[in-house]
Amino acid sequence: MFKSILEYGFIQNAFVASILSSIACGIIGTIIIEKKLVMMSGGIAHTAFGGVGMGYFLKIEPIIGALIFSLLSSLGIAKLHRKSNTQTDILMGLFWSVGMAAGILFIAFTPGYPPDMSSYLFGDILTVTRFDLLLMLILDNIVILLTVLLFNALRAYMFDEEFLKANGIKIQYFDYLVFAMIAVTVVLLIRVVGIILILALLTAPAAIAKLFTKDLKTIMILSCILGMVFSITGLWISYEMRIASGAAIIMVCGISYLIAVSIGKKFVLRIGFII
Repeated sequence: MFKSILEYGFIQNAFVASILSSIACGIIGTIIIEKKLVMMSGGIAHTAFGGVGMGYFLKIEPIIGALIFSLLSSLGIAKLHRKSNTQTDILMGLFWSVGMAAGILFIAFTPGYPPDMSSYLFGDILTVTRFDLLLMLILDNIVILLTVLLFNALRAYMFDEEFLKANGIKIQYFDYLVFAMIAVTVVLLIRVVGIILILALLTAPAAIAKLFTKDLKTIMILSCILGMVFSITGLWISYEMRIASGAAIIMVCGISYLIAVSIGKKFVLRIGFII
């Protein structure tokens, strides 16, 4: 594996992409878990497909189209989430379906042969380009900078919204911020595991980390590390077995979570017995 990394540019790109995507994934995944925004994130992820189709239709980089579409959709979802009386599951179902439908329509209206969308739907980390890495690096830095600068406020947003209100801060502003950060992270992960499989990589590392610690910073750091381990392991498995990289990474996530839950329960039972 490491010899291949030194020899082949596409493996190097995939390795770096695993690291970059895992950083944002660990941070935002923790927020998603704590705020119970998993389905919201799924809705944002699937609207990105509309942006990919728009990119092909307008003849711009599809991943840029996905970023624009995801950001606009996330802001719309955040606004409706607070102000609409529509149930959350209905709202997500609509955005989820409309985003996918928009992508299909954009592709249908694009002149020429329809492009292969499988890498955007299911991921193909081995096709990551230098441009993708540059975009990932920029988006990663944005997520990290915002999280560091606003860490205490984000913690209050996750656990004590009344504290923010008492300090005169509108919760809706943080809705916009967090949903926009989710959109950015979705775009980071599209090339790694694809739109369909994003939710597992977003949630599994943070869910596993939360089994063993309650400290928010520790959960975020551990989630980033676990995401890197899962992504690199899945990359190695896909390379060795010649199977889809996105599916391999997600299977590693799923199996690891099941093992962690089992170990976590035994650990808690032992501690309780000793006490």
